[in-house]
Amino acid sequence: MNPKLPYVLLVGAAVIIFILSCMLLSRGRRSPSCESQPRNTEKTGSRSQSLVFADLTPEELAQVVRYLQGSLGVPLVDASRAKPSDNCIASVDVQVPAKAEVLWFLDGGGARPAREALAVLYFGNQANPNVTEYVVGPLPMPTYHRDITVQKYGRKVPYHRRPMLGSEYEQVGAFLEMVAFAAAPSFLQEVFDYDGTNVAFQTTAPHGFHSGDRKSWFIVFQNVSGFFLHPVGLEVLVDHSSLDIAQWAVSRVFYNGQYYRDMAQLESAYVQGRISVEKVRKAPRDGDFSSMRPRAPSAATFPLQYEPQGPRYGIRNNHVVFQAWSFAFGMSVKTGMRLFDIRYKGERVVYEMSIQEAMSVYGSNCPGGMSTRYMDGSFGIGRYTSPLVRGVDCPYSATYVDTYGLYESLSPSKRKAALCIFEQNLGSPLRRHYSNLQSLYYGGLVNSALVVRSIATLGNHDYVWDFIFYQNGAIEAKVQATGYTSSSFLHGDGLRYGNRVWEHTLGTIRTHSVNYKVDLDVGGVKNSLVAHDMAFEMARAPWNPEQQIERPRLTKKVLDTEDQAAFRLQSKIPRYIYFAANSKNKWGHQRGYRIQIVSFPGDHVPEASSMERAISWARYKLAVTRRKEEEPTSTSIYNQNDPWTPTVAFADFINNETITNEDLVAWITAGFLHIPHSEDVPNTVTVGNSVGFLLRPYNYYDLDPSIYSHDGVFFTSEQDFTACEVNPIACLPKTASCLPNFPPFTYDGFQNI
Repeated sequence: MNPKLPYVLLVGAAVIIFILSCMLLSRGRRSPSCESQPRNTEKTGSRSQSLVFADLTPEELAQVVRYLQGSLGVPLVDASRAKPSDNCIASVDVQVPAKAEVLWFLDGGGARPAREALAVLYFGNQANPNVTEYVVGPLPMPTYHRDITVQKYGRKVPYHRRPMLGSEYEQVGAFLEMVAFAAAPSFLQEVFDYDGTNVAFQTTAPHGFHSGDRKSWFIVFQNVSGFFLHPVGLEVLVDHSSLDIAQWAVSRVFYNGQYYRDMAQLESAYVQGRISVEKVRKAPRDGDFSSMRPRAPSAATFPLQYEPQGPRYGIRNNHVVFQAWSFAFGMSVKTGMRLFDIRYKGERVVYEMSIQEAMSVYGSNCPGGMSTRYMDGSFGIGRYTSPLVRGVDCPYSATYVDTYGLYESLSPSKRKAALCIFEQNLGSPLRRHYSNLQSLYYGGLVNSALVVRSIATLGNHDYVWDFIFYQNGAIEAKVQATGYTSSSFLHGDGLRYGNRVWEHTLGTIRTHSVNYKVDLDVGGVKNSLVAHDMAFEMARAPWNPEQQIERPRLTKKVLDTEDQAAFRLQSKIPRYIYFAANSKNKWGHQRGYRIQIVSFPGDHVPEASSMERAISWARYKLAVTRRKEEEPTSTSIYNQNDPWTPTVAFADFINNETITNEDLVAWITAGFLHIPHSEDVPNTVTVGNSVGFLLRPYNYYDLDPSIYSHDGVFFTSEQDFTACEVNPIACLPKTASCLPNFPPFTYDGFQNI
């Protein structure tokens, strides 16, 4: 062997090690941890002014409770333990001041409006039980309360209209298990292998057919993961209208297509062999087919979004700033996420944008399914906002915001990660053009938008609520539906009401309707509603009069009254409809913001229905009315349990008043039909189940305001488009080659349930 060979090999190895070390060190230098830049700074005034809309703090909520306990002269029981015959606090929320007071404070230099709370109390322990609403103030140290119930609704609120408390659900559940089921031991044990723990109940609403009714169908399911897909064929109608729980009774029983007077009659028919039994295979605790446990192992990590230089938006208290946008946010216990004082380039375009209601109407050949018309505001869209999971519900690096509320308790509760806020690169250009005619150039703008999101889980359904802010001055409101499909036990002619999705499971047909309130202030408080559209006209070709041309022309109409501005679901609506300001842009056009609805609704319920007036907001895809303090919401939490005599009927808002040059509100309804199918098992996906609307500038600016975005890209064939100073995208290998600082994963969603 050549004696020099070992030395050659050693030298070669050293060279290789040196090269590899250089490569690793070089890579390390190119991929440091991302450095956060200072966030957008705001003027202190804008931050403090936004607090006029802020949710109540835990301290304020506690002070309201203490005040009510000491000032009403009646005992108040903790609602979580209350019986129907008790007095209790159902909820406390912020009472947003009147708009005129707020604008005088924000724009006119006036005094800050008094900070007040709205408390909803159930008075069951008195001669005339009722629901009363009090305004309590001033906060943080209240000294007064005002009963505003009659002022707000024109009458006292009867006690039977109260939304059910969690304690009442528990009491009905105990009644079913300890009283009703005790009358049918053989049937329950032999058909369902009932042991007191292996069934779950889902209630329906409204509770009956007439004002004053409080009779609820309770559908029985196997108590497993995803129980909504495991009906067993048994449903029980409970009359819980009495304030004395001992007087509650079973009014009717349904099993496998047959009705019985009560559980005792069902038991008798079973023992005598006069009943058709359909035994359901016992599901494992994880639900088997209904389990959301992944059926495949983890593999390569999915794409992630990160911010190389930190967030480009700023949040302080309830105030958000993003590029030219600013707004205040809040979370209503009943209606969920809402925004106030939305401004673009410092100019207010929306005073309030809020969810009003989410409704679903079901069909089935089982009594529980066929009688269900859920009005989710009654249960609490904000109350049932679920903690967001980092990296799935929102991008991992989003900002997660905790909120506080008080409902069915004497103590405030914290909703962890109830909101998320993030900037999202939507992966497509907001605008672009590639020119290969005359001159050669490319111009474009990344479509990066700010998203504010919450997700409410109401029973089986999950609603993903988004407000999205684009760089061209447009705002989008969007809701995506997911969660479990509700189901009935498949029997008889069930396939007239949905699709079979498992052995005994009928995915029941339902409609979804969502209502929003949008108080636009376009170029000021006073606006008019204008419709633009297109019609064809026949014209002779000026250069060839023998020939005709069908040419589109612009049609224009000012909608003068509320009746003209109320567009029913099946009616034709102008394709361009906008709030017009009293000012004009550079080109002589009225400045405006256009409403563009994305929706696939059908009829909500027939208008002849005895309960239709309670949901009459759903008659209209769009209705524009004069803004009134006495018409703050399109519905009421009390409509769910007495839709036959609605506390608020939106149809009464529309009374042909003039809407020219007035403070106007748009009430927008979006919806879709859901016919569950096998791909809804185990869960309904958000794809294709998304509706909403956009607010888009229409001649509001002199040109597209996004041209002033710092994210724009432009280069010509004569430029060095690889140079950073010409094309910022070319710099990404340097400016964005960093490792994101992802915080550790945490989740508090299973605490304090």
